[in-house]
Amino acid sequence: MKYNPLIHHRRSIRLKGYDYSKTGAYFITICCENRIHRFGKVAGDEMILNKSGTIAYNEWINLADRFPNFELDVFQIMPNHMHGIIVLSDRTTVGATLEVAQEKDKIKMATARVAPAIAEIVGAYKSIVSNACLQLFKSHNKIMGKLWQRNYYSIGRCLTDRN
Repeated sequence: MKYNPLIHHRRSIRLKGYDYSKTGAYFITICCENRIHRFGKVAGDEMILNKSGTIAYNEWINLADRFPNFELDVFQIMPNHMHGIIVLSDRTTVGATLEVAQEKDKIKMATARVAPAIAEIVGAYKSIVSNACLQLFKSHNKIMGKLWQRNYYSIGRCLTDRN
């Protein structure tokens, strides 16, 4: 069914007024579309990852290399979702440099960018995993469908905010 604003009223699942770009620890949950078991199965008390689950696992680990203000803590890939604690450090500008040219009155500035916030990091993760899993499905001549449900769940600064 096509989105109709008169029928469909999407409300935000974020805490109203909270700044999710703040430094701190965030507990994240990302679910598969329709709770389909995409990443493996639980046998006894152990999660057995399939190929898609291995992709989800490895790409979560790789996030620490992609983002300068990001640290991984514990995480768990489950059959139809994943949980993780990520630590967002100072979100100040990264990669900014100022170079003064030899000629009088000429200043060159390198492009500066702000380190990504939680939404950007989770969005990148979901996109990377979706694309890799799609390639996996295509290699087996299968149709994947939508991998992730819209959005994600987050509890912000739960481990470091003492105010």
